Amino acid sequence: MRHAMTTFHLLAALAVATLLAPAAWAHGTGDGADHAGHTAAHAAPLSLPDPDAAWQVGDLTVTAPYARATLPNAPVAGGFLTIANDGAADDRLVAATSDIAGRMEIHQMTMSGDIMTMGPVEDGLPIPAGQTVALQPGGYHLMFLQLAAPLVQGDSVDVTLTFEGAGDITVPLSIQAFNARAAGDAPQGADPHAGH
Repeated sequence: MRHAMTTFHLLAALAVATLLAPAAWAHGTGDGADHAGHTAAHAAPLSLPDPDAAWQVGDLTVTAPYARATLPNAPVAGGFLTIANDGAADDRLVAATSDIAGRMEIHQMTMSGDIMTMGPVEDGLPIPAGQTVALQPGGYHLMFLQLAAPLVQGDSVDVTLTFEGAGDITVPLSIQAFNARAAGDAPQGADPHAGH
């Protein structure tokens, strides 16, 4: 039992590290200084193969799909994208699957004071009519669990998204640097749900 709990805590710590990925790690500063205020400024910009590409299913449009590269043997990874609902009816992202992961979940990361929590979104992620929902570092995201292989920068992985109303669509997620952040992503410490 103790081993199972230690493994669970280790996996949780790896998941959080993967999703937040401080840019200071990439720069190898190692000086012990507080770099929290510089993370967004030093995050690697996205270099999507076609930043204007969009995938349509029903009234939903998916744009800017990417995942972050992982270290060898990492069991988890985060996936990010934006979903716009141009229809008159609400929809809901209820599942995601990929051949690279044993399973996938839709997660939410939140801050309550100084405590960060992360976990699956129960009953799927609402995509309200006429609104855009961003899955981004520090907020909602796709969680790849039980990775079959590392995610390598420059590659892509197909993810099938299942929506309650619009149905299924397969979208290629471009693998970016492990600290990649889209221009519109909320910086760490900011309310990840602002503007939703």
